[in-house]
Amino acid sequence: MDDAPAPRLPRSEEVKEALGFVPLVEAYFRRAQAEMPDELREIFRRHGLTARHGAVIPQLTVEASLSVSELAARMGMSLTTASELVSDLGRAGLVERREDPANRRRTLVSLAPRHRAMVERFVALRAAPLLQVLDNLSPADRQGFVAGLRAWARAVRNW
Repeated sequence: MDDAPAPRLPRSEEVKEALGFVPLVEAYFRRAQAEMPDELREIFRRHGLTARHGAVIPQLTVEASLSVSELAARMGMSLTTASELVSDLGRAGLVERREDPANRRRTLVSLAPRHRAMVERFVALRAAPLLQVLDNLSPADRQGFVAGLRAWARAVRNW
């Protein structure tokens, strides 16, 4: 028996201020596969990679390498989940794992050099609309917008 409250219909102001825009944003996400370079799309298809795997990639475009635990923390997921995603990306050849020379217990992850330029171009293309919005927000509005995105991501991940 499920004790969760029944979902409610949104109020008019909730539709006007936020919910009515969700289908427009959803179209952006639907286009990701079509905008992917052919080689990257084929890697995702051949290895059964999903949007969850794709979420790891931008993290690795802005850092030379990250530990699996750093990835997990940045993405708000368990270490086990982050490790599984990295393993799948490694099998697909998109990332490389290596022992951290400063701490042999840590594993560092980086984009595979042969795919880095292609992946960076794709991430830049996909990030452009969001970066444009963020650049035009005041610091306070930006902080609120980012907090809202994080909260929404957590809610839909656990839904």
